[in-house]
Amino acid sequence: MAIRRHWTDGPATLRIGGPAAAGAGPVVTPGAGRGAPPGDAARRDARREAPSELPPDVPLYGPFDVPFDVPFDVPLEIAASYRARTRGLLGRDGIAGAILLTPAAGVHTFRMRFPIDVAYLDRNLTVIAVTTMRPGRLGLPRPRARHVLEAAAGAMARWDLRAGTRVDVRPDSRDDG
Repeated sequence: MAIRRHWTDGPATLRIGGPAAAGAGPVVTPGAGRGAPPGDAARRDARREAPSELPPDVPLYGPFDVPFDVPFDVPLEIAASYRARTRGLLGRDGIAGAILLTPAAGVHTFRMRFPIDVAYLDRNLTVIAVTTMRPGRLGLPRPRARHVLEAAAGAMARWDLRAGTRVDVRPDSRDDG
């Protein structure tokens, strides 16, 4: 049975990789990288290197020098209201981290200023598909998708986010006083 989640608009943290259980610390299991054959380890580790062509003031999120089985956190914005989902990334020049549109099964990039990576998530926050979209495109809706995760183009490849990966969303606690 699926877990029903109710989120509100605002900041959160996206945990990628490793155990999704609350409070679980870094776990390193050499050679057990998400079901990939051991021969792919060098190729996957090469993708973890920080891109050198970016200016030094561009924030990069995600570890570039740690094993893939170590979980890491990415800043996340949750867009759960109709107004926040409609606005999404429109009018922005970039995003630090990612934005989660919920509920959503498809996206478009009309009037956007930069290309994005899109991950379609099912109700258990397991990635169904990942694609990169240029501005001015209409993405096909995914029937099983309940949430859509958007980030700057290339971010999800650096995070090794692909079909079958499960993520965890942790809303930030808000102080009322």
